[in-house]
Amino acid sequence: MALAHEDLEQIRKLIREEVDARISPVQATVRHDLELRERLVRLEEELKHQRELMEHGFRLMEQRFEQVEKRFEQIEKRMALMENRMELMEKRMELMETRMDSLERHMESWEARFERFMRWSFATTLTVGGLVVAAIKYLP
Repeated sequence: MALAHEDLEQIRKLIREEVDARISPVQATVRHDLELRERLVRLEEELKHQRELMEHGFRLMEQRFEQVEKRFEQIEKRMALMENRMELMEKRMELMETRMDSLERHMESWEARFERFMRWSFATTLTVGGLVVAAIKYLP
C-alpha cells in the first residue's frame, strides 16, 4: 500500500508539529534560562555600580564630617579667645573700678577741703564786713 503524496505531506506536517511541540518547551526553557542569566549578570553589574556609588557617597560624607569637625574646632578656638578677651575686659573693668574708687575718694577729699574753704571764706567775709560796718558806724 503506497501512500499518496498528500498523505505523506500530512504525516510530515503532523510529525513537525509534534516535534516542534516537544522541542519548543525545551528551547523555551533554555532561552528562558539564558535570559535569566543575562538578567542576573546585568543585575550583578548594577548592584556593583550601586555599591561603588554608595561607597563614593560615604567617602564624600566622611570628608564633609571632617570639614564640619574642623569648623567646630575653629569655633572652639574662637570661643577660647573670646573667653580670654572677656577675662581681660573684666580685669580692666576691675582696674577702672579701683581707679574710680580712688578718684571718688580724691573728689570727696577735695569737696571737704572746698567746703572748709567756703566756710572760712564766708566767715572771713562776714567778719571783715562786720568790722567795716562797725568802723563806719563808730568812727566820726
